Amino acid sequence: MKKLISLFLAAFLISCTTVICLTGASAKDDDFIKYAEFNVTYPALKKAMELDINSQQEDVRLDWIEILSYLGAKYGGDFTHYNDKDINEIADKLKNGESIESLTNNMKYYPYYHEVYTAVLGGMLGEYTEYSENGGSVISEKKYGLKAYSPIAKTFPYSHYDDFGASRTYGYNRNHLGHDMMCAVGTPIICVEDGIVECMGWNQYGGWRIGIRSLDKKRYYYYAHLRQNRPYQCDIHEGMKVSAGEVIGYAGRTGYSTQENVNNIETPHLHWGVELIFDESQKECDNEIWIDLYALTQLLEEHKSETVRVAETKEYYAIFQKALNQS
Repeated sequence: MKKLISLFLAAFLISCTTVICLTGASAKDDDFIKYAEFNVTYPALKKAMELDINSQQEDVRLDWIEILSYLGAKYGGDFTHYNDKDINEIADKLKNGESIESLTNNMKYYPYYHEVYTAVLGGMLGEYTEYSENGGSVISEKKYGLKAYSPIAKTFPYSHYDDFGASRTYGYNRNHLGHDMMCAVGTPIICVEDGIVECMGWNQYGGWRIGIRSLDKKRYYYYAHLRQNRPYQCDIHEGMKVSAGEVIGYAGRTGYSTQENVNNIETPHLHWGVELIFDESQKECDNEIWIDLYALTQLLEEHKSETVRVAETKEYYAIFQKALNQS
């Protein structure tokens, strides 16, 4: 049933775009994706990422988003059907010279899934510089791979489960549109990818929170329930550019209050969410597109930002920030 619903919605949205193209009319203001789900499982994400990374030194370079979009079209977005045989099959065909265009020629919904999965994953894999501390000094290494980071700093423990869509009752009955990572108060919170800080401050649901927009403007990252009294890393301010791996704040349990700086959340945790934005009108509306981050959180666990604490200020900084300060 889930597959049929996903296919119907995808078909409807694509057909709306097709009508505009066939009639020769110019693109309308509402010619953009209005509904999307991200149901790619962790095993599929990890396998596609490994195929992409391992192919970088080969004659044919594979693109993990193209591979996952092919599977999305094949499964109707329902990755409960995923198995390694399918992903190995498409990878082998690409390695043997077949193009993604020829392989998806008869897949009506491939463009839809490719646009959605690019919006989710577009900034997460590529070339980057990895920093680590060795004997008191910071060393750097150029790499190709997962360049987005886990929202929780390295060595800091957390627990989580797939809670997307779970019921919430504060204020009104609603669905949980993010992912909760239970951790200790004061745990450094990490910027997942490069972006611009669009908002900071109090929200009665999220408490102290920070919103960061990806540089391609497709993703809006929302980090909530930050620490009472000192929620943000001291250098962070609205409008600034922040880098993947940078410390942006500290976990807490603020929120569920119209009064600022109140701890009304029982269990300390980070709520992080990702909103997909295909048109600026979607940024704040009644039909925002938030996605399930459980599988993505599992993937990002493989890339965590190493931090250092400055005793005098009690602030945490990413190791690469220390390296930049030393240069």
